[in-house]
Amino acid sequence: MCGICGILHFENSGERVAERILTEMRETMIHRGPDDAGNYVTDKIGLGIRRLAIIDLKTGHQPIHNEDKTVWVVCNGEIYNYRQLTQELTKRGHKFYTKSDVEAIVHLWEEKGPACVDDLDGEFGFAVWDDRKHELFLARDRLGVKPVYYTILNHALVFASEIKAILKYPGVRREMDPVAMYHYLTFLTTPAPMTLFKGIRKIPAGWCLLIDKNGRIQERQYWDAIPKPDRIREEDEYVEEIRYLLKSSIAKRMLSDVPFGVFLSGGIDSSTNVALMSQLMKEPVRTFTVGYKDVTAYNEFQYARQIADRFKTEHHEILIDHNDFVNYLPDLIYHQDEPIADPVCVPLYYVSKLARDSGTIVVQIGEGSDELFSGYDSYYKQFHRYQRVWRKLETVPYPARLLALHIFGVLWEKQGRLGRTEYLRRLASGQTFFWGGAICFTEEHKKHLLSKKYREQFGGLNSYDVVGEYYRKITELHPESDYLQRMIYVELKLRLPELLLMRADKITMSTSVEGRVPYLDPALVKLVMPMPAKLRIKDQPKYILKKSVEGIIPDNLIYRQKQGFAVPLKEWFGDVLEEFIHETLTESALLNDSGYFDRSFIERLSLEHHTGKRDHSAFLWCLGNLALWHKQWIE
Repeated sequence: MCGICGILHFENSGERVAERILTEMRETMIHRGPDDAGNYVTDKIGLGIRRLAIIDLKTGHQPIHNEDKTVWVVCNGEIYNYRQLTQELTKRGHKFYTKSDVEAIVHLWEEKGPACVDDLDGEFGFAVWDDRKHELFLARDRLGVKPVYYTILNHALVFASEIKAILKYPGVRREMDPVAMYHYLTFLTTPAPMTLFKGIRKIPAGWCLLIDKNGRIQERQYWDAIPKPDRIREEDEYVEEIRYLLKSSIAKRMLSDVPFGVFLSGGIDSSTNVALMSQLMKEPVRTFTVGYKDVTAYNEFQYARQIADRFKTEHHEILIDHNDFVNYLPDLIYHQDEPIADPVCVPLYYVSKLARDSGTIVVQIGEGSDELFSGYDSYYKQFHRYQRVWRKLETVPYPARLLALHIFGVLWEKQGRLGRTEYLRRLASGQTFFWGGAICFTEEHKKHLLSKKYREQFGGLNSYDVVGEYYRKITELHPESDYLQRMIYVELKLRLPELLLMRADKITMSTSVEGRVPYLDPALVKLVMPMPAKLRIKDQPKYILKKSVEGIIPDNLIYRQKQGFAVPLKEWFGDVLEEFIHETLTESALLNDSGYFDRSFIERLSLEHHTGKRDHSAFLWCLGNLALWHKQWIE
C-alpha cells in the first residue's frame, strides 16, 4: 500500500502546479510509503506518491505511465488480477515496462476509460491522469478498504490518501463541519462523503469521480453490495462454495514479494485464515497476537496458541496495559486524521508494530467476516427482537405509539433511561429499529448533549437520515430482502468502510504495514449477501461460516462463546485513562467554548461513571476522541 496525492488546476485558474507543495503533501505520508517516492508534474496536474514496495520491488516505481506518456497513474493498494489483465492486454498490443500490478490500470484505461474500474479485482484508491483529454479520474475500491479524500479550492481539486496531506495545500482551512460532528456522535465516525473537516470529502466505497479540465465532476457508483435475487441453494452447496471462495481469497492476498502473515486472535476468522494459508505455504505462517497485562479476562492467548501449535506457525505475542494505551493517544489522533472512536485502534497499533518489527510487511486480517456472516451477538439479538417484537409494534396505530412516547418517554427521560426513550421515539416517528452495530449517542442523548444554540443553528438534523437512505435503497431495489440482509447492507455502507476498514488502514499503515481483508472479496460478498437469515444465523450467530470451517479448524474454537477483539475500556477507565479523559474534556475548547455542547450533561456523564452509577466509558471515549482531534487539528 502507499500514500497518493495530487493537485489539478482547472483550465481557468491561471495557475501552475507548484511541485514544492506537491512534495510537501506527499512527505506527510512517509509512514505509508517508506521505500520510494515520486512525482509527475505539468502546468495543470501534479501526482505524488510515497511507496510501500510489495510487488515488483525493482521496477515498480510510481507514477506509472503508458507507452507515449499520455496516461499516468498513482495507486494505493493492490490489483490481484493484474497478471491475467497483463496477459490479455499484452495480446492486444500493449507494451509493459514494469512487472507492477499498477501498470495494468494504465493500459486498461487506454481501452476502457472510466469503465476500467469494473475489471479490477483489488483493494485500492487510485488516480489516473489522461493528458489527451485533460481528465482526472479517482476511484475507491468496492468495499472501501482504501480511502481517497479530496477538496475543491480556488479553481483546483486537491486529493490524497490522508487528510493531513490535503491540509498542506495553501488556503485549505482547518474548520470543523458541525453537521458531520452530529453524525460522528452517533456512528463513532463520519459517514461518506462527509469528513469532520468542513469542505473536505471522501469518496464512498464503490464510487469513482471523473473531473474534466474545467472542474466539472461526474460521480458514479460502479458497484454496490445490494443482494441480487438468487437461486435457492442448499446448505451443503453454500458450505462448499464458501470454502472454495475463502481459500481463493486468501491465496490471492498472499500475492507479495515481501514477507506476509496473519493477525491471530484465536477466533474463527483469523484461525481459519491461518489454517487455509498454511495449506498454501511450504514455510511456517507468521502469526501475531496482542493481549493485556492487567485485564487478562480479555485475552485469547490460549486459543491463538492452540492454532499456532496446530499449524506450526512462527508465532509472536505482545502484552500492553493502560499506560501503553494512554501513551499512544497523541500518535493515534495524528494518524486517524479524523476521529475513529473505536478503542481497538490502540491494540491494533501495537500488534501492527510487532509485525513490522519482525520484518513482516503484509498481514491478513479478519475485518468484514462478522458483518457479512452476522457473527456478532448483537446482530443475532437485534434481528430476533425485530422479528418477535418490533415489527408487531409497527402495526400499532400511530396515535397509540405517540401516546406511549408521551407517557413512558417522559418518565424514562426523567429517570435518565434515554436508551429506552430512544426506541419509543423511533417507533413513534416511523424509523426503523436497527441503525448500526456501533451506536453511541442516540437522538435522545444528543437532545441533552448538544446546546440550545446548536439545535437552533442546525435544527432538523437526524442521524436516521444517513441509515434511512440505505434502507430505502435496498427496499426499493430488493424488496424481497429479509431484515437481516437489510441490517448487513447498512453495515457494509457505513460502519464497515468508514469505521472498521479506516481503523485498519490508518493504524496498520502508520507502522508501514499493509492490511488485507480476505473476508471482503467481492465474489464472497456476492455469494453471501442474498443468503436468507435462516442460514446466516439459524440457531446461533455465524451458523453457515461455522459449518463451512468444520474440519479446517478445531470444533472447540468454532463453537466456543464468541469473545471478540475487544479493549478493557470500562476497567481502564477506573485508572489513569479516566483521569486523562476527564482532564481532556475539562480543558477542551470545543466542548467548553464553542457553545455547541451542554457542559452540565457532560459533567453528569463523568460523575455517573466515576461513582459507578452507570458505565459511560463509550460516551466519554467518543467525546474524548473528538476533543483530542479538535485540539490537534483545529485549535
